[in-house]
Amino acid sequence: MEFVFNKEGENKLLNRTELEFVINYEGATPSRKEILGKLCAMRNVPTENCVIDSLKSEFGKQEIIAKARIYADAEVLKSTELDYLVQRNSAEVKAEEEA
Repeated sequence: MEFVFNKEGENKLLNRTELEFVINYEGATPSRKEILGKLCAMRNVPTENCVIDSLKSEFGKQEIIAKARIYADAEVLKSTELDYLVQRNSAEVKAEEEA
């Protein structure tokens, strides 16, 4: 899995970094938790401080266009992000910990 970052911006008002990137992969489409884990490892941040906003792929292409946001801490993330995005990302992390 290869990440190509197209856009990276610092949003000081919301205390976060906003990322837009393309993921090139081979074989099966990577899951949200795999993408989140690799992104957090590359950026050296805990998974609780990062939320993946959208993942878009097209039929026949082995690339995903994605948007993510990295926060300074988990409390800021929970107070800023929509509830369904927080649940979607935390559910993936909990499933990973149970396995």
